[in-house]
Amino acid sequence: MMNNDSYKTIHELSSSMIERIHLQIILALHQYKTLTAAASSLNLSQSALSHQIKHLEERLGVKLWQKEGRLLRLTQPGEQLLSSAQRVIPVLQRTEQTLQAYSEGRQGNLRIGVECYPCYEWLMRVIADFLQSSPEVDVDIVQKFQFSGVEGLLNHSVDLLITPDPFEHPGLIFDSLFDYELVLVIAEDHPLAKEKYCKPEMLRDQTLLLFPVPVDRLDIYTEFLIPAHVSAKAQKFTESIEMMLQLTVCQRGVFTLPRWLAKLYCEQYPLTTLKLGKNGVNKTLYAAYKQSDVETPYLHAFLELGKQKQL
Repeated sequence: MMNNDSYKTIHELSSSMIERIHLQIILALHQYKTLTAAASSLNLSQSALSHQIKHLEERLGVKLWQKEGRLLRLTQPGEQLLSSAQRVIPVLQRTEQTLQAYSEGRQGNLRIGVECYPCYEWLMRVIADFLQSSPEVDVDIVQKFQFSGVEGLLNHSVDLLITPDPFEHPGLIFDSLFDYELVLVIAEDHPLAKEKYCKPEMLRDQTLLLFPVPVDRLDIYTEFLIPAHVSAKAQKFTESIEMMLQLTVCQRGVFTLPRWLAKLYCEQYPLTTLKLGKNGVNKTLYAAYKQSDVETPYLHAFLELGKQKQL
């Protein structure tokens, strides 16, 4: 509960001697030199303008301007007030514009977390268009988490998480972006290249090239090998997609990618793709965000743009 001193402090703060209108008036007087022109520029009557300045002079105990014929001249205290007005008013105007942009969803800082290499590749195809369409929104991308991506959302380290792994969690929304098929990438001259599709047992004598992610989050295992009770001969973890490509070209391993991304690399390297199982392994890429951010305009602007990038 506030005491009397607290109420007094609040009253004093709310009754500042110099108000914004005073700064605007002194700027107008300096620019237009006459009461009539200054009042007109501020949509005030001449008497209202004079009353405002007179009231301020009485409170400050100084004269701010003097008449010299039809023109006005600022006094030394008036010049001091003018100097402050020239600094303060532009700052207030920029602040108002910024806050208005926040209110309309045109400004903010969108921190995007990505949990997989294909997620990052897709994001790079969206981000340029988003930056052009939302020039007042800053974007930060977080790839290497000291925590899980979901923890990043919950502890406010990221605002949006691009992930292929949705799950039920109170307070989080997983919004689908697009569907894709996971395929096996192999060398064009690989023995498996002649097959119509890859069966799990065909990988028993293969080395799987994998991104350094826990096995329980690798679709080649959870969606394909584990249900068939099959293991690959070996697995090699690397963060470098270039290393995966070179090893695969030399038949030193095989790896998986979304079909849309694999197609791009197959155009650059002597590689081809193979469907995983007769029906394929089909996935969906999601954007996860907090329920509390459901009305953040620039976040939804990004989602709408992302959903148009069907790869």
